[in-house]
Amino acid sequence: MSKPLSSQEALHKAAAYCSSSEQCRYDITEKLRRWGVENEDVLKIIEHLVQQNFIDEARYSKGFVNDKFRFNKWGRIKIIHALRQKKIPENLISEAINTIDKDQYVKTLREILETKCKGMKATDNYDMQAKLFRFAVSRGFEPDIIQIVFHNMKPS
Repeated sequence: MSKPLSSQEALHKAAAYCSSSEQCRYDITEKLRRWGVENEDVLKIIEHLVQQNFIDEARYSKGFVNDKFRFNKWGRIKIIHALRQKKIPENLISEAINTIDKDQYVKTLREILETKCKGMKATDNYDMQAKLFRFAVSRGFEPDIIQIVFHNMKPS
């Protein structure tokens, strides 16, 4: 195992890490601890990074929501849960979640369900809808939105 980083080395390394991609307090705290930085130094480094605008949780949460929705096709519930695990404040989570366009949200759900439907085997329409419903819920979509999409989907 390598020796722990000094406070100054850890600060420079963390700043470089934050410069390469958006990070939150929780992720940087965990990374600093893995690097062997003392707890009191971790707090000082985090505060310095926040003051220097390397860490901005509002910016992070908006980017996280955008990426997880657009690229991973996650629903609001799964995104909110992931942000809570990273200890993002609820007001920032709400603000970021509200950036998702409602029409695009429904359209994305419809597209992933239609794609999933093509490769599924089911005994009947009820079985197909049950499997699709469980799939959509596992992706973090709300049951009421799933029902709306089901109602508007053409049966195959």
